[in-house]
Amino acid sequence: MSFTLQVHDGIADIGRDAWDACAAPTGDPFVSYDFLHACEASGSAVPSQGWAARHLSLHDEDGAVIGVMPLYLKGHSQGEYVFDHAWADAYQRAGGRYYPKLLGAVPFTPATGPRFLHAPGADAATVREALLQGALTLVERLGVSSLHVNFPTEAEWRVMTEAGLLPRRDIQFIWRNDGYRSFDDFLAALSSNRRKTIRRERREAQAGLDIRVLTGPEITEACWDAFFAFYMDTGDRKWGRPYLTRDFFARVGATMADRIALVMAFREGTPIAGALNFIGRDALYGRQWGALEEVPFLHFELCYYQAIDFAIARGLSRVEAGAQGEHKIARGYLPSLVYSAHWIADPALRDPVARYLDNERPAVEAEMEAMTADLSPYRRT
Repeated sequence: MSFTLQVHDGIADIGRDAWDACAAPTGDPFVSYDFLHACEASGSAVPSQGWAARHLSLHDEDGAVIGVMPLYLKGHSQGEYVFDHAWADAYQRAGGRYYPKLLGAVPFTPATGPRFLHAPGADAATVREALLQGALTLVERLGVSSLHVNFPTEAEWRVMTEAGLLPRRDIQFIWRNDGYRSFDDFLAALSSNRRKTIRRERREAQAGLDIRVLTGPEITEACWDAFFAFYMDTGDRKWGRPYLTRDFFARVGATMADRIALVMAFREGTPIAGALNFIGRDALYGRQWGALEEVPFLHFELCYYQAIDFAIARGLSRVEAGAQGEHKIARGYLPSLVYSAHWIADPALRDPVARYLDNERPAVEAEMEAMTADLSPYRRT
């Protein structure tokens, strides 16, 4: 069977129907057409910001799209959450040109999900192999330094490793639903001290506030105005340049409201803080948060405890609360491995990076084991 690969400088060139025929069956909100199109159409992930779309589409002999891959030509390493800045610096000091590079990922989103998407009826392995080879060929044709595939599924990661990409692992903190019927049921699984601490944190965070979880038509433009103010304030204080525009939130609000859980805290009717979550088929994904008023433990309440409550009520299997944050362990979010895979064209850079990753791997494993053994809040059985 013959296939044709095409490269697209915008997801709109592929179209919602063709893209979502491949993406929708995954149940992952971040690889959906609406999310990726919002990133591009809002001016958040565009060439002027260092994100130039080079999405791949795979067509069968009749011209039908049977596979797609989100792919970007990157002019920097910001908004990726898999850190290769040291590689770039070393290569550039040695006279190499690290940027631009190719990135297979979802912009600004450190959530594990499929990166090689196939249409129903298409053979997943065949599509994955064709898309991966297409991305590697594009590295050569464009003359760029490398291909990086961030936060793929473990199965995809293993296939890419077998294909010769350099494997990397890191740690995130994920809450898993052990069939809990209520938040108190979850608390019963924790040690006595952690139960008391979490109850106290929730009491102090909720005191004098009205906390609501909004979905669908409950999320108004006024809510997005308030949330964007929170997001900008937190972004300005934490990393200096927030990535997402106000238009991004308007777009996902218009097209994905049923896949959003927006947690808002109000004081006397005025919103003071919020946390944005996306709803997957079997997971809740915490993304941005912000607050205009300092309230003890409010971050934990909006981002972690309300997310657990929501996941239990919806019967979701896990909450993925984003990158970093060892403090999440005490709130029931345990360390879990996440993955990335890297193809570096120049052996002068590839070989030292391979050695670096060989040394990094056991350190990551040891760190995860130590955190699980020493910091877990769950009762010992």
